[in-house]
Amino acid sequence: MKYLVKKLNYIKPYFVLILGFFLCALGWSLILYANLGADPWVTFQKALSDLSGLSYGRISQIIGIIIILSSIPLKIYPGIGTVLNMYFIGFFMDAIENSNLLFTPSMFIGKLAFLFLGMVLLGFGIWAYLKNGLGAGPRDGLMLGLVKKLNLSVAIVKTSIEVTVLVSGILLGGPLGIGTVIAAFGNGLVLNKVFDIMKYDSKNTVQRTFLDEWENLKRKKDRELQEP
Repeated sequence: MKYLVKKLNYIKPYFVLILGFFLCALGWSLILYANLGADPWVTFQKALSDLSGLSYGRISQIIGIIIILSSIPLKIYPGIGTVLNMYFIGFFMDAIENSNLLFTPSMFIGKLAFLFLGMVLLGFGIWAYLKNGLGAGPRDGLMLGLVKKLNLSVAIVKTSIEVTVLVSGILLGGPLGIGTVIAAFGNGLVLNKVFDIMKYDSKNTVQRTFLDEWENLKRKKDRELQEP
């Protein structure tokens, strides 16, 4: 029984991590199905895709890599959660799309409801996958790095990033809608509120890197060798 409990305690953070990715995917899907405008990052990436001729997915991957590299001076390094983030959110979004369970509401009030529900689910998804410190996704890692470096709130930092990305996307010819503007100014406020409700300290929670995981494995191996 003790061995089983130990294994469950080891698996639990990864279960919560994957659950967080699913909530993020569901949140983004609801925002898309609200059909009131693309997310700021989508606006930016769509503009770059159209200008470069590269696929949207390839542009998203390139931007993710650039953000990871640019976050290194902020001492934000990739971890297991970073890699799984880049795979599972897209995987879940495809699964949700293929399920045909979502639809675009016909009334404006319904579209707004989808938009705000999507923003809330996205906020809880980000909290769920960050809370165990297994590594932040590229964009969330940049946000956390700036929060710690500048000693500002999540609301200010995330909103500043998303508004900057949105303006850049618009200038490059990306799509724009009222939902895009609401998301740009609202995602940071919603995420900050979720962190407050769930008592998540974004400034002091450490996100483990691949090097940290390697050191943990070595310490575990050393303990096993020392046991009689």
